Amino acid sequence: MFLRIVLFLLASLSVFGATIVYVAPTGADRAAGTDAQPVGSLVAARDKVRDLRSSGTTGPVTVIVKGGTYRLTETLVLEPRDSQVTYQGAAGERPIISGGRVITGWTKGQGAIWTAPATHGFRQMFVNGRRAQRARTPTNGFYRIQGPSSQDKPFQLKFRGNDIQAEWAGNPNVEVVALLSWAELRMPIAAVDAGTHVARLTADPKPSNKEADARYWIENAPGSLDAAGEWLLDPAAGVVSYWPMTGEDLPRADVVAPALVQLVRIEGKGEPVRDVVFRNLDFRHADWTMPKEGYSETQAAMSAPSAIEVTGAEGVIFDQCVLTQSGGYGIWFGRGSKSNSVTASQIYDLGAGGIKVGETVIRLAEADRTSGHTIADNNLHRLGRVYPSAIGVWVGQSSGNRIVHNHIHDLFYTAISVGWTWGYGETLCRDNNIDFNHLHHIGQGMLSDMGAIYTLGIQPGSTIRNNLIHDVYSFTYGGWGIYPDEGSTNFVIENNIVYRTKSAGFHQHYGRENIVRNNVFAFGDEFQLMRTRAEKHLSFTFEGNIVYYDSGALLGSNWSAPEFRMDRNLYWDARGGPVLFIGNDLTAWRAKGNERNGRVADPLFVNPTSYDFTLQQGSPAWAMGWKKIDMTQVGPRVAPGIPAVK
Repeated sequence: MFLRIVLFLLASLSVFGATIVYVAPTGADRAAGTDAQPVGSLVAARDKVRDLRSSGTTGPVTVIVKGGTYRLTETLVLEPRDSQVTYQGAAGERPIISGGRVITGWTKGQGAIWTAPATHGFRQMFVNGRRAQRARTPTNGFYRIQGPSSQDKPFQLKFRGNDIQAEWAGNPNVEVVALLSWAELRMPIAAVDAGTHVARLTADPKPSNKEADARYWIENAPGSLDAAGEWLLDPAAGVVSYWPMTGEDLPRADVVAPALVQLVRIEGKGEPVRDVVFRNLDFRHADWTMPKEGYSETQAAMSAPSAIEVTGAEGVIFDQCVLTQSGGYGIWFGRGSKSNSVTASQIYDLGAGGIKVGETVIRLAEADRTSGHTIADNNLHRLGRVYPSAIGVWVGQSSGNRIVHNHIHDLFYTAISVGWTWGYGETLCRDNNIDFNHLHHIGQGMLSDMGAIYTLGIQPGSTIRNNLIHDVYSFTYGGWGIYPDEGSTNFVIENNIVYRTKSAGFHQHYGRENIVRNNVFAFGDEFQLMRTRAEKHLSFTFEGNIVYYDSGALLGSNWSAPEFRMDRNLYWDARGGPVLFIGNDLTAWRAKGNERNGRVADPLFVNPTSYDFTLQQGSPAWAMGWKKIDMTQVGPRVAPGIPAVK
């Protein structure tokens, strides 16, 4: 009799061929999963679908996720048997999938500081949806390493004055965070020699971690809770302390600390997971972690975990979702992932970057390779809050990906990075499209050697088209708009508008046979165009572009060899001075084999000081073959995701 009732309830979830399971925060995990009797968690919903499959149900299943907050007690793991399922937020409701725990029991302590029991270890805390600052020394600004940064193993930090205290040594909860060119390191302090002003950290630097007088700060040091909005955790005592912001009523505030590092993991085992959809869901409160000895970074915050990890899966879709208030990357499509997508979603306030596609290694078996992803119509912003070197959208050894119509802004390193082969060696990258994205406020003076769009290696069939790029500012060198770095080859770079960059709108370190045409490069602070390495092959063809500037010089770095082609370009210095090509006027530059059909003339933009680069009817560019750049489709074509909570 009991078995008959169970089978009846399972059958009742399928109406007119559409199989539906309901889940609500008020439900019970052993409930029937109907609208009237929903299950109470996503794990229970997954298991209910498994029961349906066992009872003979085939075809797609939809899990309707009702509004409210779901506190995950474990990572939601999906396997091949969990294929063909859509997890759909109920219409007009806001389901929040949280890996956090609410911090309660706040009591007023000494001065402005409040304390509460900390029932688990954590590295982030959010108060009323705002990322609270882990206690930081100095509270604002940075300390400076004395002289060149260390290449000793382990890292030897030469500090100034009393910036580092001897009592911090040996405390695993006190961390040094140092910014070194284009990456960071984060390590506890092993020992302090007050006489020589040297702090020995707990791990080794990467060979590229070099910068003179580098900036750093300390986090979570005892006694460093000295400003409103900061918090400090004492894991040994099981106590978290917090200094509230003005107007925060802490006993009534929503204070959440992440307890899970990973919210969702989709993993194929022997066969792919196929056709899983997440739609209209809000994911938040995944933590970040690191080895006890800390870490040093090479590039792109590869050390960071991901709140959602997908391996061995095909046809996985994240659509109209929100991912926020987490410590690492948002989503990683890793080994063996094919034809997955993130669309019309908001990804913001993360410790690392937004989306990773592929791996740093070249997999031999086709089944293990990653390809064919679509990242479209998303809004990614406020990234790199723990790992400053994180990327908005990173693509490693992967081909056939479309990164299109995204809005990426407010991060401390590169917005879009594609490729992971330095030089002309083997790579899996090809046919990657970086088109119609709006990228701005990149770098913000935090790190160096960056571009809004950064590429590596040979990538035939790849495009960088119709992107709007502006406000790219590095700390020292290397704030570039479009940056084909080592070995970048076979890119078509056209119809982009790039303005307000620190170092140059376009910089090719070295590469082969790239085509750069019909772009606007404007208002570079130091230079407008840069090229670093001369090689015995054609570096690039630069034709039909408009270069407009009012500061700095036209060309920077190394233009010593003739292995590049420049023609039909229009140049104008709005200051009224001469346009010089490394000391040469246009006539002398032509004598070197360049710009036989180029001109120096005002392009007659409609309003360049307001960054309207539309050409007036009488512009000389039209006669030179200029093609109108369509910026009306730049950025998301649809409103991303469910509304973000501020």
